[in-house]
Amino acid sequence: MKAISITYATLFSFILAFTACSSDGEVRDLGVTAVKTLYEPDNGKAVVLQPSASASLYFEWEPSLAEDGGVVLYEVVFDKADGDFSDPVYISTADNNGGSNHATITHKQLNQIAALAGIESAAQGTLKWTVYASKGINPIRAEEERTLTLTRLAGFAEVPSQLYITGEATEVGADLDKAMVMKKVADGEFEVFIKLTEGKSFKFVSANTGTPTEYSLNGEKLVEGGSVTAAKTGIYKYYIDFNAGSFTSKEVTKVKWFLNWSQKEIELDYQGLGVWALNGYTVTGLTGSDNTDDRYKFRMESSDGETEWRAAINNDSKPTGNDEYYYMAEKTNVEQWTNNEVWKTPATDGWSDKTYDITFSLNTQGEYTHNLVIK
Repeated sequence: MKAISITYATLFSFILAFTACSSDGEVRDLGVTAVKTLYEPDNGKAVVLQPSASASLYFEWEPSLAEDGGVVLYEVVFDKADGDFSDPVYISTADNNGGSNHATITHKQLNQIAALAGIESAAQGTLKWTVYASKGINPIRAEEERTLTLTRLAGFAEVPSQLYITGEATEVGADLDKAMVMKKVADGEFEVFIKLTEGKSFKFVSANTGTPTEYSLNGEKLVEGGSVTAAKTGIYKYYIDFNAGSFTSKEVTKVKWFLNWSQKEIELDYQGLGVWALNGYTVTGLTGSDNTDDRYKFRMESSDGETEWRAAINNDSKPTGNDEYYYMAEKTNVEQWTNNEVWKTPATDGWSDKTYDITFSLNTQGEYTHNLVIK
């Protein structure tokens, strides 16, 4: 078998749990009847797989009967369309550790199963499925089998749990153990803000030790293997989506501290590894409401246009002392007034004639955050 979702240790534990001996030491009957009818999904059902982590397909069948009247264990078995289940491509344990006559299988699992059945990325293909019933050993195949037509995700069947960027073009160099971890924004989705140097290469890797899987960019697609040559020196955001096999990038040209009422913009300097800062900056020349209105946020200019970085939580108050107060999220609607998505200076008597240290951090080691300190 090419893939089995239950370990031998677990299987052995099931045998111990669901078999028993009589008082004279003889093993009870381990026989079960074959599942007669498959209920769901319908035979020939076509499913376009979705990248959402919550997307799933429900399988159900008529219960089997055990000779000893006890619990029956079930597995959903998949094979190629022309297979006979003698060497299935995948076996998935039913719900409730195999004890239920139904199984919930995620679209991402089905995408992996489809790949094992020979269906290409983003292509449609057909496989077959049935159910095994047992007491933990000697599984009995169901009397019915059905086909299932799947349209695979355009991305990768196997998605890394972490992703790193490395190479001479990056700020961290080409030593694998110094590769910069990317921020995981969802299953199979990663992003990073980093400076790249023109004419040098970089790539993405699944780990910073051993022999990781390597990935690069080809046209508009994410591909396995290879490397990329940076076309221009600059600070870039790369977003990688393994579920769709795609990526986006933009060059970040400015990060600005934005005071809401006066609309004053103060540019921050790039420090490295996704961090911008400005130390010892004195605000001067603001009067009236320009000075007393204490709201602020950040704006970012890039090759994709302008975006704002605003409070990640519902917020329109003075600093609370909690780290979460300073967390940030990128927004595409650029507006002067964005109620409940701003921060306020800790000062109580306006902006002017005070000196500030400002740090704006998109470093992937933690939350996207910032800090504003009055010196």
